[in-house]
Amino acid sequence: MNAMRQRFAAVIADLVEEDPRTAAVFADITWDKLPPGAREHPRFINVGIREQLMIDIAGGLSMAGLRPIAHTFSSFLVERPFEQIKIGLTHQRAGAVLVGAGASYDLAVDGRTHQSPADVALLSTLEDWNIHVPGHADEAEAQLRAAARGDGWDYVRLSTEANERPLWHGETGFVVLRQGSRGTVVAVGPLADAVLAAVEGLDVTVLYAPWVRPFDGATLRATLTAPDVVLAEPYLAGTSAAEVTDALRDVPHRLLSLGVAREELRRYGTPAEHAAAHGLDAAGLRRSVGEFLAR
Repeated sequence: MNAMRQRFAAVIADLVEEDPRTAAVFADITWDKLPPGAREHPRFINVGIREQLMIDIAGGLSMAGLRPIAHTFSSFLVERPFEQIKIGLTHQRAGAVLVGAGASYDLAVDGRTHQSPADVALLSTLEDWNIHVPGHADEAEAQLRAAARGDGWDYVRLSTEANERPLWHGETGFVVLRQGSRGTVVAVGPLADAVLAAVEGLDVTVLYAPWVRPFDGATLRATLTAPDVVLAEPYLAGTSAAEVTDALRDVPHRLLSLGVAREELRRYGTPAEHAAAHGLDAAGLRRSVGEFLAR
C-alpha cells in the first residue's frame, strides 16, 4: 500500500476516535488496512462495493450533524456516483470529505475501470468544492485533518506518485519554489519533483500547488514576470486552464496546459510508463516547456 493511502488508514482511525462528529464510510477499499479495532467502531461503516450508497449515506450523516469522510478508489468515488455527489451532497448542502486513491493511472495494471484522470475536472463543475492534490503523505495528512474540521465539501486526491519531501507546510497560497524571468510553471501536487528536474537551468518561476480549488490566482499574478504560463497537472490536461485565464483576464498571456491526454492508452503498464507516455516525466516536461518558451 502506498505512503499516502497508508497514512490515510492510520489518520482516519485517529480522527474518528478524537472527534465525535467524524464518521468514516468505506466501500471495501482500504477497510482491511485499518488499525486493529477501528472496524468495530460504531462510526466506521463499510457498505461494500456500493459506491452510490456510500455517498448517499455520507449525505445522510452530514444532514444529521456528523462530518462524514467517504473513501474508495477515485474512479468509484467520483465518476461512478457523480449524480449522488451532485444531488445528495452539493444540492442538499450536505458537507462531506471525499478521499480518493488510485488517481489518474496509479492502478493502470487493473485497466480503464480503475483509472480516473477526469475526477478533478468533473468535481470542478460543481460549486464550492475544495480540491486538494497533495504531493507527499505529510501534506495529505495535514489536508485531511483540516478538511475533517470543516463543514464544506472537500476532495483529497491521494496518489502512489509523490515528491521526495513535503513542499507545502501550511502556507495559505501556492508555494514559490524558485523565481525566474522567462515564464511561470505551476506544478500541481506530485508533479513538482519532475517539474523541478525538467526546468533545471531554465530561467523560470515554479509555483507549487498542493490544491487547485480554490485556485490561487493571486500568487500567480503577484509572481508573474513574463506572460508565459505552463500548467502541469497530474490529471486531465487543461483542467485548470480556465482558472489561469480568469486570474490573468486583464493580462495578455500564453498558456500551455500539460497533463493526461484525452486519448486513452490501451496498453497496461506502470504509472511511470503512463507518465512518460503522457509527457509528464522530467524528460517530457523539459521538452514541452523548452519548446513553448522558445516560440
